[in-house]
Amino acid sequence: MTAGSGAAILDDLRARGLIQDMTDETALRGRLDEGPITLYCGFDPTADSLHIGNLVPLLLLRRFQEFGHRPVALAGGATGMVGDPSGRSDERNLLDSDTLGRNLAAIRDQLAAIVDIGDGGLLVDNREWTVGVDVLDFLRDVGKHVTVNTMLAKESIRSRLDGEQGISFTEFSYMLLQANDFVELFDRHGCELQVGGSDQWGNITAGIDMIRRRHQSQAHGLTVPLVTRSDGAKFGKTAEGAIWLSAERTLPYEFHQYFLRTDDRDIERFLLQLTLLPVEQVAEVMAQHAEAPEARHAQGVLADEVTALIHGEREVRRARLAAAALFGGGDLDGEGLEALRGIVPETELAGALGEEEPVVDLLVATGVCSSKSDARRTIEQGGIRVNGEKVVAGSEAVTFVDERFVLIQRGKKQRHLAVRGVSSGAV
Repeated sequence: MTAGSGAAILDDLRARGLIQDMTDETALRGRLDEGPITLYCGFDPTADSLHIGNLVPLLLLRRFQEFGHRPVALAGGATGMVGDPSGRSDERNLLDSDTLGRNLAAIRDQLAAIVDIGDGGLLVDNREWTVGVDVLDFLRDVGKHVTVNTMLAKESIRSRLDGEQGISFTEFSYMLLQANDFVELFDRHGCELQVGGSDQWGNITAGIDMIRRRHQSQAHGLTVPLVTRSDGAKFGKTAEGAIWLSAERTLPYEFHQYFLRTDDRDIERFLLQLTLLPVEQVAEVMAQHAEAPEARHAQGVLADEVTALIHGEREVRRARLAAAALFGGGDLDGEGLEALRGIVPETELAGALGEEEPVVDLLVATGVCSSKSDARRTIEQGGIRVNGEKVVAGSEAVTFVDERFVLIQRGKKQRHLAVRGVSSGAV
């Protein structure tokens, strides 16, 4: 817990550039100074993993927790069935119940990995108070507290009405569901603050207004800016797609590499907003980075910190070992090549290589070359490296690192790992 006033969290968020919109700041500061506050942020299971675009609001819960407040991470089992129109120009595809259930289980684990449930934090599912509610009861108890005029004035609704696709009644009703979530958490857990991305501002204020109308009580809202990149590309997107928090969807190595490639124009902002490093430590990292930007020290810190948050220190080490094996240019060892497993294509060698042309046989056995003639020709052209060393015509041996691995490189980009059981060190 950080020492100081309860509202110190707001000063930290402002220093990090993490405040986009906020209800009455004086009132919120006063409430925070009175003692710990319960706050929540919701995440709908639209996929079987969150992505790094969700990381800023998710870390916001963790930041409040580290300042002594009580976070509630809400997995939207109910709202996920409807689809949030905020920030979208078209209708979401509705998920079937089996898919939704699998997605929900997956993101609950990811939420619990960031928010410390054992330290006062809560993990809830809005199906708890939504499933079984009669539509007439919902319209009477919830719908009567929100005017259509108010809903139409929200940016998330207005932008869809002005677009070509329009908006269905299903998505139009999403705001009522989210507003009701805030009321339910207010009633059940004393939740007084909702946080989220800036595209959630309309939904958040609808909930605040509903608490005021139903309970004559004050609630608060705060949003963080949506993360963007200086080059105009969408944060967390690559040519291959989104960068996911799930190790099955995005390998920890690829996750680490994504942040290593961060543009210098983005690096300080990302360190402030995507890591838990103190603001003062970020300044120290940037000062060291400025002394030799070509060394990309800040990018290394960012990649290590974010990967450790999501995947743990072990995967940071494996990612660094794998990168050293692929790009380091130094001596390879078994630990580094073991770290490559699952990252580069791999072939398990079932038998011994031929005695006359072992390198050629290796290239064919792994499929790196389509035939012996293709292998010989590629070697003669200088296009093959084995364990980092260029192969020359007439090479007579293949050395297995740690008696198990051979790393083959064809051209600048194609790499392949050959693996066999423990036996003699050279063939």
